[in-house]
Amino acid sequence: MIKRLFDIVFSLITLILLLPFFVLISLLIYSRMGHPIFFLQERVGRGGQLFKMYKFRTMIRATEGTSLITIGANDARVTALGKILRRYKLDELPQFWNVFIGDMSIVGPRPEVKKYVDLYSEEQRRVLDVRPGISDYASILFANESELLDRYDNPEKAYIEEIMPAKLDLNLQYINQQSMFTDLKIIFMTLKKIIF
Repeated sequence: MIKRLFDIVFSLITLILLLPFFVLISLLIYSRMGHPIFFLQERVGRGGQLFKMYKFRTMIRATEGTSLITIGANDARVTALGKILRRYKLDELPQFWNVFIGDMSIVGPRPEVKKYVDLYSEEQRRVLDVRPGISDYASILFANESELLDRYDNPEKAYIEEIMPAKLDLNLQYINQQSMFTDLKIIFMTLKKIIF
């Protein structure tokens, strides 16, 4: 209950304070990339429930049927403005709305697409016992994930066999020790990573 109350208050304050910034980013996206402004992707949430996760759009529109993961710093699908938004994690800001309505939490395992969740082991599926979050240990330690994947001949295979299991191990570690102190620690670690 305390965690959910914190999520509601924190996300509401963030949405109100950043509203002018949201408008500015929306205008930039519309002027340079057209519509839609937001990118909605179906992710798997708590208890295996599907929900629409919001992001500012950073890619060209013609990405139907392409890879679900971003590969390398120069993925051709990502626009020039999109690279800036991604660099400073500004594309993730609309997820505070997901937090406010209860789909997500400020801190928790990053929600995954169903294609990859279907590959989880029984133990790994424990990450679905909690609300997914905007940030977690894995988001911090794998902040350069797309660059890591660019080193492989088969990036998706590498993601499934190496990176995803490592991230899930970190998520399970979080679940086993979660507390408000841990959440605050991850929030500060996330801000430090983005700023520096």
